[in-house]
Amino acid sequence: MAVAALKREPQRKKFYGTMHVTRVEEWCVEAESAEEAQELLNSGHGERAHIGECIHCEVASIEE
Repeated sequence: MAVAALKREPQRKKFYGTMHVTRVEEWCVEAESAEEAQELLNSGHGERAHIGECIHCEVASIEE
């Protein structure tokens, strides 16, 4: 019983990381044709319809 009282859990620290995340998202835009819609979306117009799921992530750096 005394031995169990002397054992301690390892101290945990908080670490912060910079992540590069690739995500597939659904966006929508009003246009007269699919070509116009593609041009508008490529130029940053439109709005996100669904966030989508993460398809890749990579840790760039970790700091204490």
